[in-house]
Parts: sequence; structure tokens; C-alpha cells
Amino acid sequence: MDLFSPKHLLIVLLVVLVVFGTKKLRTIGSDLGQAVKGFKDSMKEGEREADAPPPPVEARQITDEEKIKAAAAKANANANTEKTPV
Repeated sequence: MDLFSPKHLLIVLLVVLVVFGTKKLRTIGSDLGQAVKGFKDSMKEGEREADAPPPPVEARQITDEEKIKAAAAKANANANTEKTPV
């Protein structure tokens, strides 16, 4: 008994037609094509981003850790310059 005999394939095709209908089956090809096209476009965009040079140091974003360190240094500087009342 062959698993992929023409009789079995025909029965599977008929079941698929009954379950999904012809309208759904017509749109599957175009939907699949759009998905593949979108995937290819995103892969090309990712390659362009990887090839792009890193942003200059002035334009980079400051991380939260750097903000915390700067605030702590500023607080230390303010604490050292403040005079305590005698």
C-alpha cells in the first residue's frame, strides 16, 4: 500500500477543498507570496543596518547606568563644596 498513491492524493485534495473552500485556496498563493516578499525585504533591511557605520560618539544615547553615575558624581561634588554650619 503506497502512502502517496494518486487515489490517496485525490482524496486529500477533495477533503482540503471541502474544508477550506475554493475562495480560501485562491488567496493562499498570494498571501504566501506576500509573506516571502516581506521576509526578503526585512532581510535586506537588516543587512543594510549591519553594514551601516556606528553613530558618532556625540549622537549616541546615554544609558541609564551612565546617567546614574553622572548624578552620583554631581551629588558628591555638591556634598564636598557645601559648608556645614558650626
